[in-house]
Amino acid sequence: MALPSTSALRALDAVARLGSVTRAAAELNITRSAISHQLRFLEKELGFSLIERDGRGVVLTPRGEAYAREVRKALQTLSDARVRSADAALSGRLVISCAPGFASFWLCAEIGAFQDAHPQARINVVTPNRFDDVSAPDIDIFIAFGRGAWSGKWYELLANLHETPVCSPTLINECGGLGEPNDLAKVKLLHLADHSDWTQWLMAAGADEVDPAQGIVFSDMHLVIAAALAGQGVAIGDPIIAGGALSAGRLVRPFGLAIRAPNSYYLVADRGHLRRPLVKAFRSWITARLAEAAEE
Repeated sequence: MALPSTSALRALDAVARLGSVTRAAAELNITRSAISHQLRFLEKELGFSLIERDGRGVVLTPRGEAYAREVRKALQTLSDARVRSADAALSGRLVISCAPGFASFWLCAEIGAFQDAHPQARINVVTPNRFDDVSAPDIDIFIAFGRGAWSGKWYELLANLHETPVCSPTLINECGGLGEPNDLAKVKLLHLADHSDWTQWLMAAGADEVDPAQGIVFSDMHLVIAAALAGQGVAIGDPIIAGGALSAGRLVRPFGLAIRAPNSYYLVADRGHLRRPLVKAFRSWITARLAEAAEE
């Protein structure tokens, strides 16, 4: 025996719950005549009457009421099955490779919200040896720091970064103030990996009295920020790396000039991984959360 149309069953359920064809049509976003058509179609399939006229409206027949109660149970079962299926699709392991600075200064403070939204997910966050390394085969999605050029991979810009000097308020007091960019000559510059960060900013600021190669070079952004917080010198920071410390007043911006960083954070993945429900969910979550953070 063929099963009745799901649309017809939903129409009957709506009429039974709401007691009105008009209200049922509004709930299902269809016309009153469409509701009536679905009910007549269902009556023809079942071989008995579901509704009868009552003044200017309609009511369910006793047999129609009994059938509607069973339909409601069946529709609820189908709805529950759909929810369970969706939950199952968003379960399993999600391995995220994340550039260390982004992981420490942003992702680790936010990832709990994604876990709360997807409690069945088993989330693994790892960090690569290089900021732009997207070669590991067992990674579902990467948050990489680079110029947006990964051959054979799908990638999407997460955030455009603007960099500016940051330092502790204590350092400014101890050095007698940083009134103009050339005053940086009297403090240590703190570098990440090489001198390119300071070279670019000093050139944009016109600070030709400052040697961009002086100071201390660190291999990790954690070390750069730790040294800046300890008053050891002035670092180049961006809103993701230094945003928390700036908001808390532990770091300050001595100058207003911020320049576009040559590198940015990107989501990177093998194209086949983008179809995985957890990867899609993580992509949607992180882009939305970063957009919210930019407006805060």
